[in-house]
Amino acid sequence: MVMMWDRNVNEPFILFGNPGNRRTTGLQEARSRLKLPPALEISYMDVLRAIREKHSLGELMVRISAQAAQDSVNGSVHVQESIRQLLAGRVDNGPPLRLDAPGENFQVERELIALGASDAEGDDSLLPWPEWAHDTGILAAEARRLQEQHGRIWHPAQWFRGYCRLLAWLRHEVERLWPSSRWMNDPAEIAVMFDKRRCSAVLNQADIRVPPVLTASGAAFRDAVDLHTAMKESGFHRVFVKIFCGSGASGVMAYQVHPKTHAELAVTTIGTEIIHGQRVYYNAGRLRRYTDKQDIHAILNWLCVEGVHVERWIPKATLNGRVYDVRQLVCGSEACHAVLRLSNSPITNLHLRNERLSLMDAGLSQSTVESVQHTAKAAMRAFPASMVAGLDVLVPAHGGRPYVLDVNPFGDLLYRVEHQGWNSYEWEMLYLANKSAVLERKDR
Repeated sequence: MVMMWDRNVNEPFILFGNPGNRRTTGLQEARSRLKLPPALEISYMDVLRAIREKHSLGELMVRISAQAAQDSVNGSVHVQESIRQLLAGRVDNGPPLRLDAPGENFQVERELIALGASDAEGDDSLLPWPEWAHDTGILAAEARRLQEQHGRIWHPAQWFRGYCRLLAWLRHEVERLWPSSRWMNDPAEIAVMFDKRRCSAVLNQADIRVPPVLTASGAAFRDAVDLHTAMKESGFHRVFVKIFCGSGASGVMAYQVHPKTHAELAVTTIGTEIIHGQRVYYNAGRLRRYTDKQDIHAILNWLCVEGVHVERWIPKATLNGRVYDVRQLVCGSEACHAVLRLSNSPITNLHLRNERLSLMDAGLSQSTVESVQHTAKAAMRAFPASMVAGLDVLVPAHGGRPYVLDVNPFGDLLYRVEHQGWNSYEWEMLYLANKSAVLERKDR
């Protein structure tokens, strides 16, 4: 393992996330197993409240410390001491910080939509392509009145703008408090990774192989008619249409138009229904096949309004009659944990009940494994300020160099996958700290 950070393992480690979910819990468990102090968790809800009330990060931490002083739960003393060290400047070189995924919490989703509203104040400096931002969403007060509906996809473009404003606020506040601190995943690069349009362009500029992109005659696709025009002009009859800021296959459509009969087929996780006279869209949690043009065009029109990334459908390599791609984790310029995702459909995400295999169990050739790893590491070099990300790598059916489909800044939630005996969170914490010091403590 090539070490990049040589740190005092007792220094406070700050984790921004949604406390109690599987990601923050997994990281805290890893630190506990390695006998590292628990991370100081700062919830996204607390951050969003501070932004709304125009408080600083320092003021937020004082409030968290005061709340910890009133609590009698285990860890409250550690929280107070960590915050005292951080605010007193007793941390060498500034603290290490990690941003975790903001999902799986509707209150946070709602507040991010409110923060991204046209009537909300915020710093848009991290929007990867601000000229593509639009004000077709809802006002902040309307966003805060939204009620959770299972799977409903609410105003994704506005959510993304709010998320970029949160990232910009955190970046500014951390720079002001701890100028020499180091992010595990840089806020500015997270914003680029999350925008599939911008991420593809950045990778392409770095000479990383990505699927060819379809572009509209104007600044962006306005509707299904624009998309059909671009497909006809390019000669592409099969494309992937992806909502520009989606994850976990939410907002992704594998779409094809027969060149002679013009019959259309869409495979997607997007469900659509008419409720009280309004068409709504949701993540069905499983793949659906659409052949009715009215439904397909309604979904495409909605996707285009929110913003889409459209790319040529590259046939994937097969294994035992099913297509596959690889989620490859890169940590500190080293390719580590990996999982092969097998599917009977063109969409391979594991939460769709697709099969997972280790690369060894899959029997991939050494040259294929090395090609995937090389591609993923090269792609991560396009994001030099980020220590870790999960990359989705496509091995083409026709051979040749792999393609990078996606760069996920939070792509390290990998179940039952180890590298040299460590799970992904343990490996990252070993990398972050002084490895020999951590292992010595663990052996005691």
